[in-house]
Amino acid sequence: MLKGKNVLLGMTGGIAAYKTGELIRECIRRGAHVKVVMTEHAREFMTPMTVQTLSQNPVFTDMFSLIKDFDIAHISLAEFADIAVIAPATANVIGKIASGIADNLLTTVVMATKAPVLICPAMNMNMYANPIVQENISRLSTLGYRFVEPGYGELACKVTGPGRLAEVPEIMEAIETTLTDQDLSEERILVTAGPTREPFDPVRFISNHSSGKMGYALAKMAKRRGAQVTLISGPSALERPVGVRFISVSTAVEMRDAVMAHLERATVVIKAAAVADYRPAAVSSSKIKKKEGPLTIELVRNPDIVSEIGRQKGDRILVGFAMESENLVENAKAKLAAKKMDMIVANDLTQEGAGFQTDTNIIQILDRDGGIEALPLMDKGDVANRILDRIRAMRVAHPRY
Repeated sequence: MLKGKNVLLGMTGGIAAYKTGELIRECIRRGAHVKVVMTEHAREFMTPMTVQTLSQNPVFTDMFSLIKDFDIAHISLAEFADIAVIAPATANVIGKIASGIADNLLTTVVMATKAPVLICPAMNMNMYANPIVQENISRLSTLGYRFVEPGYGELACKVTGPGRLAEVPEIMEAIETTLTDQDLSEERILVTAGPTREPFDPVRFISNHSSGKMGYALAKMAKRRGAQVTLISGPSALERPVGVRFISVSTAVEMRDAVMAHLERATVVIKAAAVADYRPAAVSSSKIKKKEGPLTIELVRNPDIVSEIGRQKGDRILVGFAMESENLVENAKAKLAAKKMDMIVANDLTQEGAGFQTDTNIIQILDRDGGIEALPLMDKGDVANRILDRIRAMRVAHPRY
């Protein structure tokens, strides 16, 4: 999303300025062009030389400096930006922008730019709670400025509370979201992800190799595109997507109960979880000891969550997944019809780069009208967006009433 985008980063005078170096690096890693404006006070915390080295561009500090061909700095920079990000943003700069004061290069650029402005406050907790600061934030929010709320933790002044500059991944997600078309803003998307674990004693369980990466990517990209997202996840080591309602479950029965409890609000359901088909018929209350001879465990069927949703889906869009090792399209078509899904995402786990644990996938998307789209090897984030594109197209063709 950031590849080829122009990010104008404004730095003000706060101790959190040290985090801005990593923010610059992360923007560049994702393919953005970064130019930095530093206030006079920001230069007390980081040197322009350091920032220039990180950004790979000259650093701008002077209100009246000229750029090439006699361009005026604040106009040239304002026109350069696809997005302006102020991190850290002090109470002082927030107050100036809210009051229309443009007395340095950064505030003048903000006044001149037509790009979206993302403000990342960082200050003492009492300053952040001050009614004047909160009123300024509220006023700017009303005017269309966007904010990344500060984090909670130990501050430089040795007190604990809200006021820390948000972590870099959270700011990056806000940047990506700001630059993304909000074409799913009317959708409430329920996503399931990860494996389930079916215990047969307090120590052992039956599970599978799912990491949850595909489902988490779908939740992240749907949120980025403006949807309200609920992610119901089995056990996973992945970081929870920012801004997504997260529900943790363990067993297939727990996942079924969570899905049905949240189904009514959902306009789209994407069942990306690898739910165990069977569970032990009985669970021992104590560890089963090793003995001579084989151990036999009786298994019973787990609830078929997709089928249950299909029977009562109404005008919701229902998307499922089919991971196969043979007869991929035939098996996916049968599952699509039998479970009354609108779309099914099929992949062959024998293909290199597809299946569990990988950062990539190779899929075919089958829809209820008989369409089949085969996609090449792609990053799971890109795969998620292609699936969401199909959901969006289906919604345009069949609006909710």
